Amino acid sequence: MNPPEGLLSARTVLVTGALRPSSIATRIAEVAAQQGARVLLTGHPRTLAATRSVARNLGLIDPVVALDVAEADSPSALAPALEELGVTRLDGLVHSIARADLDLLGQVLLPEDTGRAERMRSLERAFTISAASLPALVDATSPLLGRGSSVVTLTFDSARVHPGYGWMGPLKAALEAAVRTLAVELGGRGVRVNAISSGPLRTTAAGAIPDFEALSRRWSEAAPLGWDTADATAVARSAVALLSTWMPATTGQTIHVDGGACVVG
Repeated sequence: MNPPEGLLSARTVLVTGALRPSSIATRIAEVAAQQGARVLLTGHPRTLAATRSVARNLGLIDPVVALDVAEADSPSALAPALEELGVTRLDGLVHSIARADLDLLGQVLLPEDTGRAERMRSLERAFTISAASLPALVDATSPLLGRGSSVVTLTFDSARVHPGYGWMGPLKAALEAAVRTLAVELGGRGVRVNAISSGPLRTTAAGAIPDFEALSRRWSEAAPLGWDTADATAVARSAVALLSTWMPATTGQTIHVDGGACVVG
């Protein structure tokens, strides 16, 4: 008897941002592989060893592809690198890249001990990595995307102000605007683009957010379904659903996977 097919059988998915076992992208890659996908990972050149370790632990056989979205030439080398691995089509692309220096967290207004020029350079880097990298990544992999392909990015509730999140709130709002624009521009080619707005999850990056513990407690108390900050399974499964062919008419959306906290005032 043949094993049952998964949601992503015969589909090839590229996942960015799988830096550590606790990364949300790592859990997405794991569930995607369990659902039958050929999963490839990208890693920053400085942390390739860490992503390679993640790939080994997940049992992924393809080499990790180097990618630094802050370097203009790096994304353009992505498609050729994938083609060298025999990838002629990407059915799924997961964008899980975000970074902001500590001086951009906490508050939007300029701290007294931070120089204006330094802050602007920091903000420019954060915008490039956290928001502009989505269109850049889609553009770089465009030759491999076709009808039925799905792009999924990760965001966090930008409709409300969360103390401590600072500039990441506006940056995530920009990312969501990029999702809507890309959905329109790629719709004619049959490529879907969506975002998942997750509740707070306990990752290394989240640990840098001031008052993260307080945010997590409030979220868990407010969510009608409850919320476990240590379990990214719901987010991963939702991402896999979007990456599959089961949601063929959904694009340009920010889908909340947060226990329902977003509907509570």
